[in-house]
Amino acid sequence: MADRDTLPLPLEVRARLAELELELSEGDITQKGYEKKRSKLIGAYLPKPPGMEPSMGQERRTPVTPSSSSRYHRRRSSGSRDERYRSDVHTEAVQAALAKHKERKMAVPMPSKRRSLVVQTSMEAYTPPGEEHVRRQDTSSGSEGEGSGPANGTPTSSQEGSINMEHWISRAIHGSTTSSTTSSSSTHSGGSGAASRLADVMAHAHLSKSENHSAPPDVTGYTNTTDSILMERPQVSSNTVPNRPVPKYGNAELMETGDGVPVSSRVSAKIQQLVNTLKRPKRPPLREFFVDDFEELLEVQQPDPNLPKPEGAQMISMRGEQLGVVTNWPPSLEAALQRWGTISPKAPCLTTMDTNGKPLYILTYGKLWSRSMKVAYNILHKLGSKQEPMLRPGDRVALVFPNNDPAAFMVAFYGCLLAEVVPVPIEVPLTRKDAGSQQIGFLLGSCGVTVALTSDACHKGLPKGPTGEIPQFKGWPKLLWFVTESKHLSKPPRDWFPHIKDANNDTAYIEYKTCKDGSVLGVTVMRIALLTHCQALTQSCGYTEAETIVNVLDFKKDVGLWHGILTSVMNMMHVISIPYSLMKVNPLSWIQKVCQYKAKVACVKSRDMHWALVAHRDQRDISLCSLRMLVVADGSNPWSISSCDAFLNVFQSKGLKPEVICPCASSPEALTVAIRRPTDDSNQPPGRGVLSMQGLSHGVIRVDSEEKLSVLTVQDVGTVMPGALMCVVRPEGVPQLCRTDEIGEMCVCSIATGTSYYGLSGMTKNTFEVFPMNSNGAPISEYPFTRTGLLGFVGPGGLAFIAGKMDGLMVVGGRRHNADDIVATALAVEPMKFVYRGRIAVFSISVLHDERIVVVAEQRPDSTEEDSFQWMSRVLQAIDGIHQVGVYCLALVPSNTLPKTPLGGIHLSETKQLFLEGSLHPCNVLMCPHTCVTNLPKPRQKQPEIGPASVMVGNLVSGKRIAQASGRDLAQIEDNDQARKFLFLSEVLQWRAQTTPEHVLYTLLNSRGTIASSLTCVQLHKRAEKIAAMLAERGHLQDGDHVALVYPPGIDLIAAFYGCLYAGCVPITVRPPHPQNIATTLPTVKMIVEVSRSACVMTSQVICKLLRSKEASAAVDVRSWPPVLDTDDLPKKKPPLLYKPSNPDTLAYLDFSVSTTGMLAGVKMSHTATSAFCRSIKLQCELYPSREVAICLDPYCGLGFVLWCLCSVYSGHQSILIPPSELEVNPALWLLAVSQYKVRDTFCSYSVMELCTKGLGLQTESLKSRGLDLSRVRTCVVVAEERPRIALTQSFSKLFKDLGLHPRAVSTSFGCRVNLAICLQPHRLGKLADQGTSGPDPTTVFVDMRALRHDRVRLVERGSPHSLPLMESGKILPGVRIIIANPETKGPLGDSHLGEIWVHSGHNASGYFTVYGDEALQSDHFNSRLSFGDTHSLWARTGYLGFLRRTELTDASGERHDALYVVGALDEAMELRGMRYHPIDIETSVIRTHKSITECAVFTWTNLLVVVVELDGSEQEALDLVPLVTNVVLEEHYLIVGVVVVVDIGVIPINSRGEKQRMHLRDGFLADQLDPIYVAYNM
Repeated sequence: MADRDTLPLPLEVRARLAELELELSEGDITQKGYEKKRSKLIGAYLPKPPGMEPSMGQERRTPVTPSSSSRYHRRRSSGSRDERYRSDVHTEAVQAALAKHKERKMAVPMPSKRRSLVVQTSMEAYTPPGEEHVRRQDTSSGSEGEGSGPANGTPTSSQEGSINMEHWISRAIHGSTTSSTTSSSSTHSGGSGAASRLADVMAHAHLSKSENHSAPPDVTGYTNTTDSILMERPQVSSNTVPNRPVPKYGNAELMETGDGVPVSSRVSAKIQQLVNTLKRPKRPPLREFFVDDFEELLEVQQPDPNLPKPEGAQMISMRGEQLGVVTNWPPSLEAALQRWGTISPKAPCLTTMDTNGKPLYILTYGKLWSRSMKVAYNILHKLGSKQEPMLRPGDRVALVFPNNDPAAFMVAFYGCLLAEVVPVPIEVPLTRKDAGSQQIGFLLGSCGVTVALTSDACHKGLPKGPTGEIPQFKGWPKLLWFVTESKHLSKPPRDWFPHIKDANNDTAYIEYKTCKDGSVLGVTVMRIALLTHCQALTQSCGYTEAETIVNVLDFKKDVGLWHGILTSVMNMMHVISIPYSLMKVNPLSWIQKVCQYKAKVACVKSRDMHWALVAHRDQRDISLCSLRMLVVADGSNPWSISSCDAFLNVFQSKGLKPEVICPCASSPEALTVAIRRPTDDSNQPPGRGVLSMQGLSHGVIRVDSEEKLSVLTVQDVGTVMPGALMCVVRPEGVPQLCRTDEIGEMCVCSIATGTSYYGLSGMTKNTFEVFPMNSNGAPISEYPFTRTGLLGFVGPGGLAFIAGKMDGLMVVGGRRHNADDIVATALAVEPMKFVYRGRIAVFSISVLHDERIVVVAEQRPDSTEEDSFQWMSRVLQAIDGIHQVGVYCLALVPSNTLPKTPLGGIHLSETKQLFLEGSLHPCNVLMCPHTCVTNLPKPRQKQPEIGPASVMVGNLVSGKRIAQASGRDLAQIEDNDQARKFLFLSEVLQWRAQTTPEHVLYTLLNSRGTIASSLTCVQLHKRAEKIAAMLAERGHLQDGDHVALVYPPGIDLIAAFYGCLYAGCVPITVRPPHPQNIATTLPTVKMIVEVSRSACVMTSQVICKLLRSKEASAAVDVRSWPPVLDTDDLPKKKPPLLYKPSNPDTLAYLDFSVSTTGMLAGVKMSHTATSAFCRSIKLQCELYPSREVAICLDPYCGLGFVLWCLCSVYSGHQSILIPPSELEVNPALWLLAVSQYKVRDTFCSYSVMELCTKGLGLQTESLKSRGLDLSRVRTCVVVAEERPRIALTQSFSKLFKDLGLHPRAVSTSFGCRVNLAICLQPHRLGKLADQGTSGPDPTTVFVDMRALRHDRVRLVERGSPHSLPLMESGKILPGVRIIIANPETKGPLGDSHLGEIWVHSGHNASGYFTVYGDEALQSDHFNSRLSFGDTHSLWARTGYLGFLRRTELTDASGERHDALYVVGALDEAMELRGMRYHPIDIETSVIRTHKSITECAVFTWTNLLVVVVELDGSEQEALDLVPLVTNVVLEEHYLIVGVVVVVDIGVIPINSRGEKQRMHLRDGFLADQLDPIYVAYNM
């Protein structure tokens, strides 16, 4: 224990004073400021007892002195793991580290949970409970120990009782980086959490529309009024734990920060806070280096030249003392058993205890001998037949015995030795799916085990099948269960005698070992090794005949087996075995037995010592003076030292001598590696080392003063075993000897070690046949060494020190950390209140080419969200302060849910497995990827692109063909197109009404698939005339007025459209408001009507009523509508004469659409463009009056509208109209109609396709039986304005292949605002046998996603890492020319280069229709010129990124086919770290990561990536998704997710085209309207 000063100031205050002095000396503060702060610091302590800190909460700390034992009266935890991590030095270090962080606190936004997820919370609010902002560690790169106080901002201690309010507020206003001055415990007071920096708030204050939130505001995040701060501050600083005042909900519309400044909403305030947090510098600043390559290079950790390096001389191997063979030592263990069994049969061998601590049974040496013989005889002769015995010498046998029956185990074990079969002791499988039991099954299988020996009681307790047989456990081989109780066995004949040989090289037994990854290996131990090991233990422990030894350890393996079953028999000792079940009931039982039996030796773990300390109060008459040796089995764990010290402190008064405590180091491979000898010479103190954690993490030994925070105190584990040679080698790479001041893996050369991993020759070679080399590369010995799996060094005097295990090693950023050390630090953060001691798992997972540390702990059921969250953030700070390493993820799970090992510890690999597959179900998660991940690629610097100066010859740009392509030339196509004679669609309709009056143009289907209504040419013409008359009469409209058509998809819409053309008005089709959702859909309708300057609204009677309803007037101001005309009762007369436009370039109609980014854009379509468009589609799709086309699209904008309303009139074909909304009632409607009308061409949207794929997936058989046949479909085109959704089109094609759908029928179109259709699939290339016409398949290419982020296209093979499949977007329409240009420089780009798609065509829109007439924007989008090359042509910019690629295919004219690949919209793309990301790519990765994620949308907010996922599963799974989402986005996209939001199904808004409305989602999130299940803010 460190010697304490007598000053009555706690460590953290002394640390602060030292820091103040440092600041004064460095000129960071003035003398006056120094004195003021110093007096404040000390002043806070004068009236109060020392050593208290409010953050300690209920757990009062007594002043710590070595003799003070009261600190051990902690609540005992049940079923806990090794309680070895108790260290007062450490606890103090952790508190000092935390205190240090307090001065530079950061607000950590607490995650929001939905009410149902919160088990218990202290606030009865509807919203997620107290989102307290717990401070996060400052991750500046200054060295932690050197007292580098923050240069700006005024740090204050946590004891801030006397700070005055004005100072506090003024500091918040002057924007000090210390974002708050309250200690992290002050959040207990429910209100006074954080004063946000005014500047940041002001910047966002314009967001605060006062919306009526349904939920009261979050007062815990930001205080609601400044008064409450004044009121509650003093409570915090007092020593009592403040009673949490009930928060006062103030104004429900505004939420205020501590400065009284309103913030828009809780969520955006939190994100702002997160942004502020993330503005802090990361620990290692990202190295800048320049890459002009496709690859994004991940940061490679360059070794820092200033790191500590080993400087010592090369070590020499240590030799143990001679193994002195005593004459009467038996030649083998069986011989020893025979000897004691015959000459002293009455001598006690083993006493077992029941759960009350009463002796249950005493096994004598005579009984052990006779029963073992009986077992040996029976397993050799009574299994199988005489000719075919089941077991022969050398076969492996499983020993399955419970932990409370050592006697039966011992008999069976020695029975196996006598029969010369090989025992494999394993745990009792409790259920069919026990944690880790499957791997044990693999071990048994690989050892060829067919027989399992077990006891009667155990056999009865095994799970049974319905007929009473024992089922086969998962992964286990088929076993014969054989009960070894004497009463079930037959007596061996008089003349039968076991063959007792001297110890030889045959395998004696196999000990199982669980690896880091959960796999189970069998370590084989030879008979000679077994005997030599017993001899070495006898010599080093000084065992003598008939000594009594108390064993608390597991007798099936490791130290418990070696001392309590094997060496004891060699020396005829008496073992008192204490089962784990008794220890749980009475932790003092082993001490009582030592006292009762005057035992000379006891074998324990530090846990048992710790438990005894907790419970020893009740005992008066204990004496431990009989003990000459207390073997501490896990003495190799660095944290055992604190248990040993504490145990000695308390029990020295009960006769325990200091030299009795003998820690030992062991491993399954090397058996006992070293053990401290019990000496009588008490003035030779045991070895101690105080090592710097920092040094250890670099693998070097640096002795440190005990004052430093981050130190590890280790004790020696004695010297090398007799007859063994030990050395230390580098853990990675060639086994080279370490230097004397270097940590490495211990290796042992001795007869007494394991010899192999059973059946695994490769791993055996690496572990059991190691030849260490000196610096010249020469082996140091001709004999092989065995790796022990222990990390350590040999100190002065040949003492071995262990600093950790290879299994617990985590290499993060090139530094080594030990899982046990991290656990110890976590436990030193006042764990008793919130989590269970000893139920903490620490492991590392590999994300983005480095290990990341994950801490999982079990939370107590009575701890609140806020408490746990606060504890978590303190743990992060402590680990950061002491180990200088960031924790990637900290998760709390409900109590008793972590998988356990048989003796109650945590099953690490199983826990890790659950974590990685997303089935751990935590109740709290805190991810800190921003702090941990420092190897991201360097943010990209934009490169200057090809400029006019580069060589441009003809169609080449710097050696590449210019990326340009065009559809067929309209001028050269000869066809008998009658409609071409007319300039206007209205004239085409009149001509059709005269020439083919009864020809049906439109058929509308209802949800039952029957015809709801139809229109012939003449009916449409007459109806349009009446509407034109009505517009003139009732609407008093002039020609050129705008009319909004608000109709459901159907015939009325078409008639109204042509009515407008006949009257000379400009129609705008508008989607009607949704009757169930007027509040959100009506404002959009109103906006379009206003923006389009409509003079009147035409609609049906039903919608007319809807517009005048109460709900409508609540949503918008009804009085401001233009006149609404209802077309259900039309005037009987027709107009005097139909309008004919004077100029074909005048406006025909306006096309309004809301983009996915939430922009409302209307484009102007002239008569010329409209006719050209219809002609282009007619030619591409070969549309004639005799054809039928099925259309399942929304008729409000883009190509959907053109196909629904215009094409039939122009081309004369019949359109079968299927409103997509009807599919919600009857998903098969569209496909049934296609089949019934024998349609060859059909058009749909992605949402329709998805509905069919999801809704009909299981019904293909029943549809087939209903006669659904899709074999006539030649083209099924998905109308879209996005990158083709290849996964959806492929699954649709696969699913309906059985119904005759041709795999090449499905294709996509591409259009945008400036040109409503650029590509439309059906290729008409040379007549193919298959159904007359069909072009080459839409080709698919695979591009490298990383290159794409740099705006480059790199083609890769299918299935290569980071590959992204892209499908061609259909064949370019006739009359359309495309070029790819650089969106910034406007220069043309080469073939297969990514750029903006520019289009030139007769049917381009003629401009945006805007109220403000922003001419610059308009000319740029619709009339752009290239900056070099062909600078004359005018192009329209689509706003989409894509590339052209010339394929090997030829089209009808024999030209090579140019395929257009659309990558994504420029305004959807996210610029992050200088790279361009398309949301869909990130979303695809996220959806793949867990089966419960049904949909995902991402967007950015202030440079933070927000990922919203829809959860299809129980809300308990919500938190599983947070780490998985963070991992996959890091791994595949090199991005850190800022916020993960888990919502219910259907929350992500999707428009009629099936596109995600990410901006609406973003607005909803920021306004806190999503009602999320869980929101995690990643640090």
